[in-house]
Amino acid sequence: MKFNQLTPNNCTKLIGRKEALFTEDFANNSILNNIVASSKFLILGGAGTIGQAVTKEIFERNPLKLHIVDISENNLVELVRDIRSSFGYIAGEFKTFALDIGSFEYDAFITSDGNYDYVLNLSALKHVRSEEDPFTLMRMIQTNIFNTEKTLQQSINKGVKKYFCVSTDKAADPVNMMGASKRIMELFLLQKSKEISISTARFANVAFSDGSLLHGFEQRIKKQQPIVVPHNIKRYFITPKEAGELCLLACIFGNNNDIFFPKLNSNLKLTSFKDIAINYLKHLQLEPQLCENEDTARLLAKSLPSKGQWPYFISKSDTTGEKESEIFFTDDDNIDLSQFSAIGIIKQNPKVINSNAILDFTNSINALKTKKHWTKEDLVTLVRKILPNFNHKETGKYLDQKM
Repeated sequence: MKFNQLTPNNCTKLIGRKEALFTEDFANNSILNNIVASSKFLILGGAGTIGQAVTKEIFERNPLKLHIVDISENNLVELVRDIRSSFGYIAGEFKTFALDIGSFEYDAFITSDGNYDYVLNLSALKHVRSEEDPFTLMRMIQTNIFNTEKTLQQSINKGVKKYFCVSTDKAADPVNMMGASKRIMELFLLQKSKEISISTARFANVAFSDGSLLHGFEQRIKKQQPIVVPHNIKRYFITPKEAGELCLLACIFGNNNDIFFPKLNSNLKLTSFKDIAINYLKHLQLEPQLCENEDTARLLAKSLPSKGQWPYFISKSDTTGEKESEIFFTDDDNIDLSQFSAIGIIKQNPKVINSNAILDFTNSINALKTKKHWTKEDLVTLVRKILPNFNHKETGKYLDQKM
């Protein structure tokens, strides 16, 4: 099988599972179908891997209105081509808009319409590596926290019924700034939950999503380059389709302040990147060849493929913000495991919110922006003030310094 022939079925096998996660929760769900068919949706960040998956789940249930906003014009074009080729057309309104949700053009777009029942915000800077320099880190804070706050307030102003936002497993006991930014985002959402119904979902790693390490495997094969995996790092993985299903269930059925997450069971377990890399190469009928270092791996990438072999290298796990494994919740969280077969729910209490801490964080970030000067240490210090238990793992080494 060729490298570009990944399907939901073989994707599931590559991440070490035999079955899809949410089959039982989606079985005969006429209530879900009826709600979608009678509703109007806006998806922000809808052309990324998760966004496209959610868009397809909604589109095939024939909504009254489905608008997709994304900063990537090219990804929007591919999304439309994919949907037209897979599903065709719906009676409702389906449109895409190449907009940055932080821009005044987006604000004008919302002012001109804004008539939606559900707003799903999937836009994010999701890479741990984005905290390497202070400027990208500030953009991460702006995107993950303040763009969310802005689009949430716009939804309140327009009378939207429900606001959904994607979080991450890295928000549970975070050790990196990406996870911390998403945890702070959750606090901002919690503060506004008296004015609008809000639900979120903490994700596992989405297998072969754009920019992910597994997506990097595909790119390395295309470019005849070695595969590299981190030593002793394990993650929970879900497929893009499962990501779309989790978002839709959380959006439609989540109560106010609920955080959905994939329930841990025999069908969802920690899987190492090394195991997936080996499964992937064998899936392509290539024999994995372990190399001692990067130089050897690069050299062998020129000769091994013609022999039906492929070089891979295991790198040391010593980069900033990297955990050996992630969790979806902490011991302090109130967990409900009874509502769904394969989904757990964190039941948040809005009374624990510290509005003064949120205001201080906002004012301090705005002060740095006004000065147009800040350091990474400035931002980490502010995050620690709003998240006193933030245990930032700083090693001085970053993924951009590796193959």
